[in-house]
Amino acid sequence: MFKTIASFGKKFEKPQPKINNMKSIFGILAFLAVIALTAQNNTLPTVDLKKPDGTIVSTDSILNAGKPIIISFWATWCKPCVKELTTFAEVYEEWQEETGVKLYAISIDDARTFPNVASFVNGRDWPFDVFCDPNADFKRAMNVNLVPHTFIIDKDRNIVWQHTSFTEGGELELIELIRRLN
Repeated sequence: MFKTIASFGKKFEKPQPKINNMKSIFGILAFLAVIALTAQNNTLPTVDLKKPDGTIVSTDSILNAGKPIIISFWATWCKPCVKELTTFAEVYEEWQEETGVKLYAISIDDARTFPNVASFVNGRDWPFDVFCDPNADFKRAMNVNLVPHTFIIDKDRNIVWQHTSFTEGGELELIELIRRLN
């Protein structure tokens, strides 16, 4: 607990800090910081997006009458993204009937590739709404770094779950989480 220090021929005791107490305090402060940062970005932000035809829409229009919402960030050049959205499209009608969930696919294609999104989506006949984020405003606001990046939003527009990447069967976990929200 005390360390003897020799200074100018005199000995005196210098109290040593309790490492365990400092670790506990640091741990509590770190936990509180994580909670504060999470709370700041827990709801869906308001950002302007575009429909594939160029019409501007706000994320405030991402609604579903009190039912869960899936938001999936994707890009035309991202093969796992296209595979994920195609998989969602195959089960989307069933999901809607069972849970009332609504899916919004948000393309992160930039201004250079944005004009290709409409024909890309029309060629796949996806049954859900597709919006575009050519300036990456929504992507930044949602802290999306990799695609595909999927979020579940609850009836109060709170972000309750998120996941990056796509794996076969991942849609089963997603629908199970949606069922729990109902």
